[in-house]
Amino acid sequence: MTRVWQWNRPVTVREVLEDLQRERSIAYTTVMTVMDNLHQKGWVRREVDGRAYRYTAVSTRAAYSAALMNEAWSRSDNPAAALVAFFGMMSAEQREALQDAVRMVSPNPAETTPGSPAEPTAGTVGDDTPADDATPESGR
Repeated sequence: MTRVWQWNRPVTVREVLEDLQRERSIAYTTVMTVMDNLHQKGWVRREVDGRAYRYTAVSTRAAYSAALMNEAWSRSDNPAAALVAFFGMMSAEQREALQDAVRMVSPNPAETTPGSPAEPTAGTVGDDTPADDATPESGR
């Protein structure tokens, strides 16, 4: 998935293979199987291009990372404690990014009245901006 997210365009098995082979020896069939598995799981969509498929990510890396965090948090028997522990693991840069994100999704007090629903501001979480290496990936 890392390669598909990095390139942000439809890719073939051959392209992924050639890129991976710069780092290690890997068989075409291995890459083909992984790409097919990603398609079966719904992580990528594919379109026929001649005798090959072109694969495209279904969601952004940022959305994937957010879904992982949400899943982990929702499984906690004490979500508040889990968040406190998570925040304690963050670097100063990560805490700053979190504060920026909270500001983006928090309502502007001058624009809302008590009891009115909060509207997210432009550039909210879920846009198509790829996140940094927020999640460890195997490079597939």
